[in-house]
Amino acid sequence: MKVIQYIAFGGPEVIKFLDTEKPEVADDEVLIKVAATSVNPAEIKFREGEMQQRMPVTLPYIPGLDVAGVVEAVGKNVSRLKPGDKVWAGTFGGTYAQYAALKEDMVSLMPDNISMNESASLLVGVVTSYSFLVENGKVKAGDRVLIQGAAGGTGAVMLQMAKSLGAYVIGTASGDGVKEGKALGADEMIDYKTQDFTQLVKDVDFVIDFAGGNSTDKSFTVLKKGGKLYSAAAQPSQELAEQYGVEAKFISSAITAQKMDYGKKLVEEGKIKPHVVKTMKLKDAAEVQELVSKGGLNGKIVLEID
Repeated sequence: MKVIQYIAFGGPEVIKFLDTEKPEVADDEVLIKVAATSVNPAEIKFREGEMQQRMPVTLPYIPGLDVAGVVEAVGKNVSRLKPGDKVWAGTFGGTYAQYAALKEDMVSLMPDNISMNESASLLVGVVTSYSFLVENGKVKAGDRVLIQGAAGGTGAVMLQMAKSLGAYVIGTASGDGVKEGKALGADEMIDYKTQDFTQLVKDVDFVIDFAGGNSTDKSFTVLKKGGKLYSAAAQPSQELAEQYGVEAKFISSAITAQKMDYGKKLVEEGKIKPHVVKTMKLKDAAEVQELVSKGGLNGKIVLEID
């Protein structure tokens, strides 16, 4: 089968389009014929070796965090899924490929009102949003939520899920992202390139940080006492958390079928909508990762797999 592999840590030159053996299916696994996978910033961090302390990988490495496709075979202990099912799934590597073998509990039936490409584009956003908003944040109707980076591939899903929970949502973005955040239902959008969110926002219950850098520390100033700051970018300062009387932590999202099923329902109800900005082929992975590295994308780039 055709795959993308990282043969070393480094720049896009370490990305190779190669042939490898089709994976075998273990008793608790599902073999998926992959139709689409999306490109995420984390895959670039894996390639550059930035994740080796937190989540080490062994080279050569097939990247990929999400997948949509059709079940081709199942292990003898698999009970929820069967060959022919259209599914979406999440994992930590292995989806830049024509086939992927994943644990059953990381695979679920995909929403029936969107395409394979759209399903792949939403998977990481759905799982991450559930982890932040429902599992850890316990967001409820009336909560004031600030999302730093609300127009990116994951931030846009977070915005929509927060609105579905009844939150008052403020987002930061730039350029067209401000307009897109409003179109997705944000109550307020702030252009971080021309506006200072610390002068416009106060007394929020919950800050979700996808931006990192200085914005993480500045976010403490807009929280009410007892509020929460969760980051997907870096570990927030515990000294500042104590100073401001808030909870602050880095969140890493475990992938489960329960989270996918929660998102599936919202997608089918029209409460979460996908945004695929570009579709390319698996062999173009190096070019696509360069596009993602440059930033400024409002939505996801999907790799179609023949």
